[in-house]
Amino acid sequence: MADIIEIRWHGRGGQGAKTASEVLAEAVIRDGKFIQSFPEYGPERMGAPVQAYNRLSDERIDIHSNVYNPDYVVVLDPTLLESGGVTDGLREDGALIVNTDLPPEKVKEKMGFKGKVFGLDAYKIAREEIGRPMANTPCLGALIKATGITNLDNVKEALRRHLGSKLSEKVLDANIRAIERAYKEVKEA
Repeated sequence: MADIIEIRWHGRGGQGAKTASEVLAEAVIRDGKFIQSFPEYGPERMGAPVQAYNRLSDERIDIHSNVYNPDYVVVLDPTLLESGGVTDGLREDGALIVNTDLPPEKVKEKMGFKGKVFGLDAYKIAREEIGRPMANTPCLGALIKATGITNLDNVKEALRRHLGSKLSEKVLDANIRAIERAYKEVKEA
């Protein structure tokens, strides 16, 4: 069986977990890897908890199920830490990437997770760069820094391809700045 990296995104409807998963997929394809990107949600409304997933490998991926034992978990909405479940199945040698204004050490202690925890105030970065608290692109930048699964140039190009017809050049540039800033500012515990 191929070595597969699995990622689970936790957010709320409308926060862009699905979009971040799709942009990551487009970025990783540029590296010549195989990738899956898919959301899990039903008839939920905006604001309801949602999950999105990625799988990536150097070989064809024949698994077609949700991600139950991710290598990495990305949490876009820090209130989801309170509801539990975000670390369910997360590998001990994996990493948790969290949008939070708390130091990552505090998140690690609070969650009782023994692996790596990366924290960043994605809402602050997004407000300052984009003008609204959309955590998905800053968290994508933090994920890339934490994992090294692709590079920033691939992510920026993928964002332009994926959202170029939906967003103005000004908004695209703001999101790219948010990705770059998160890449630089994310902290590890």
